[in-house]
Amino acid sequence: MPRRRQPPRTTLVLLVRHGQTPTTGAVLPGRAPGLHLADKGREQAERAAARIGALKKVDAVYSSPLERTRETAAPIAKATGLRVRRDKGLLECDFGEWTGAELKTLMKLPEWRTVQSRPSMFRFPDGESFAEMQLRISSTVRRLAAEHRGGTIVAVSHADPIKAAVSDAAGAHLDSFQRLVISPCSITALVVGDTSTTVLTVNSTGDDLTTLAPS
Repeated sequence: MPRRRQPPRTTLVLLVRHGQTPTTGAVLPGRAPGLHLADKGREQAERAAARIGALKKVDAVYSSPLERTRETAAPIAKATGLRVRRDKGLLECDFGEWTGAELKTLMKLPEWRTVQSRPSMFRFPDGESFAEMQLRISSTVRRLAAEHRGGTIVAVSHADPIKAAVSDAAGAHLDSFQRLVISPCSITALVVGDTSTTVLTVNSTGDDLTTLAPS
């Protein structure tokens, strides 16, 4: 009797945006060091940790190397009994010369319209392009998923990379990724297989994660 073929194993990847900082919504901090979570951000991180800690098993917790992501990942690691592993692939987009600029100032620049409507055509001055960022984050998600095939992992990153990863997973054009919202400490869930990725939820801030499953 022929052996029944086993379905391919997939990995549940929980992408978590870092918690709120003192500059969230006002400044483009990029990769500049020294930005920590605000009190509200620490509270958000604790709530995210409680939600993820309710899962039966988490195999690994990864984080962008920046302070605000590591501080968000710390309570998640504690709740799951794991340590935080840093991965540069989860870093914020390199905003180059725009790093540290106020958003209200950037919005007055003629390039801002391209950033919002045609991001696939834009490269930050002396920095990264959105296309390069999307390739980086999507490759990182697939690599980490492959290292924990059949398990569940957490990856704490930043809003734009997470939006880009979701757009790629959904097969949407990069120019539409600005239509997505990724709130502080929201959880976005992807099921990553060898040949395809399924989007389970985006920007979740209060749902019971234990019910997540592909239909």
